[in-house]
Amino acid sequence: MNADPSTPGRAREERWGVASDAGPAHRSVAEVRPDSSAQPAPQVVLVGRAMATFRLALIQLQISSIKSDNITRACSFIREAATQGAKIVSLPECFNSPYGTKYFPEYAEKIPGESTQKLSEVAKECSIYLIGGSIPEEDAGKLYNTCAVFGPDGTLLAKYRKIHLFDIDVPGKITFQESETLSPGDSFSTFDTRCQLLVYPGAFNLTTGPAHWELLQRSRAVDNQVYVATASPARDDKASYVAWGHSTVVNPWGEVLAKAGTEEAIVYSDIDLKKLAEIRQQMPVFRQKRSDLYAVEMKKP
Repeated sequence: MNADPSTPGRAREERWGVASDAGPAHRSVAEVRPDSSAQPAPQVVLVGRAMATFRLALIQLQISSIKSDNITRACSFIREAATQGAKIVSLPECFNSPYGTKYFPEYAEKIPGESTQKLSEVAKECSIYLIGGSIPEEDAGKLYNTCAVFGPDGTLLAKYRKIHLFDIDVPGKITFQESETLSPGDSFSTFDTRCQLLVYPGAFNLTTGPAHWELLQRSRAVDNQVYVATASPARDDKASYVAWGHSTVVNPWGEVLAKAGTEEAIVYSDIDLKKLAEIRQQMPVFRQKRSDLYAVEMKKP
């Protein structure tokens, strides 16, 4: 997602935009997705009239088998983050449900529905931009892994159905097929943005996590010259799918600014867009881009 999440900071006149998705190792410009595979998932871009700095919070939530408890605790952490000055808050992938193909049908709901209604309310209450991680969504008999993003007035800004489903088979380590129960989305969710932050709600595991989690974040930060943030569920060693944890924020130079461990936590980072501008001036990657030779093309409107 190549956007510029401008800073919501303390500004009052900002316009914000969002895009979100989660999928495997390849992401294209202006996407957002929740994802458990080779790249941090739902990617979300928020936008507005850029401020110099703003605070980002990633909620590394411990997911239980009780949906109502997951929602209540998520909202409690969102409120806590807001009291600490966060203007953009992100939940992890599949925040209201255990992550697993056998759970998706049981926990799925409509959008709007119970979970997204609560997120809308708490976003408005706290006057923040809220990236709702993802939830299992049911629509017309199909299930999707869907990310919803809300503005400070509680408005649903974007809804993105994960396009690249997480299907993996590493002999002796892990086999997981999202496509057993989920359907892929078939469109991008974007709107006008000037963002410089990529947020990926993701749920990597104990195989892909140590191999790819931080590597991919730092790579995307450097080649796009943006801040990259990843929000993971906390680790539960007793779960059928064990998340890697380690929610992280990386700056455009590829440096890790903040990182959680494996336990439930809130990760805070102050995003400095002046620093980003300095890096882009020092290494003018985008000015040197050969658009006469190549471009990113969206084939379906």
